[in-house]
Amino acid sequence: MTLAQLLAFNLALLVAMFSPGPALFVAVQTNLSAGRRSGITVGAGLGLVAATWTLLALAGFAAVFELFPAAYVTARIAGAAYLLFIAYRMWRNASKPVGELPEPARRAFRQGLFINVFNPKAVLFAAAVLIAIFPGGLGAVNSVVIAVNHLLIELSFYTVLALVLNTGAVAGRYLRAKTWIDRGAAAVLGALGLRILLSR
Repeated sequence: MTLAQLLAFNLALLVAMFSPGPALFVAVQTNLSAGRRSGITVGAGLGLVAATWTLLALAGFAAVFELFPAAYVTARIAGAAYLLFIAYRMWRNASKPVGELPEPARRAFRQGLFINVFNPKAVLFAAAVLIAIFPGGLGAVNSVVIAVNHLLIELSFYTVLALVLNTGAVAGRYLRAKTWIDRGAAAVLGALGLRILLSR
């Protein structure tokens, strides 16, 4: 493993994290509705599972989904159902004042975990990127280094996102349009859930 390879992996990772998807939408909505602490916490859950998927991909776990397509289909359906549940909950709570939301900080880490646990495409994406950037055998030490590096990138990204989204100006604008923003986020997540459910 070279420094250039690690930098290339980090660049690919950041591009993927900035791409609109369930993880980013949940992180943004959590920050806006529940505050900085919950935003960082949901990011920690997302990052922990994403880094674990990378470690599993390095260990060859992606081959399990290729050998057992039913396992992939089951994980995909569970993931879609969870996204639809999150979308429903966002929509239902959209008109409630922020202070009335039921314990968002306590749920944030678990929600971040589940969003990425039920995303089997994450391990396949990780495997494809890793094969392209690290074509040779890496060994156990390098695999752990890459996974820890992945976790640090994820934690940094979601911490910066939380700091930016929880400035006074952003928070004030969100509070003025909370119902519409939350329902828009719920619609996007619901559409993503349906897309995953109907995709092959």
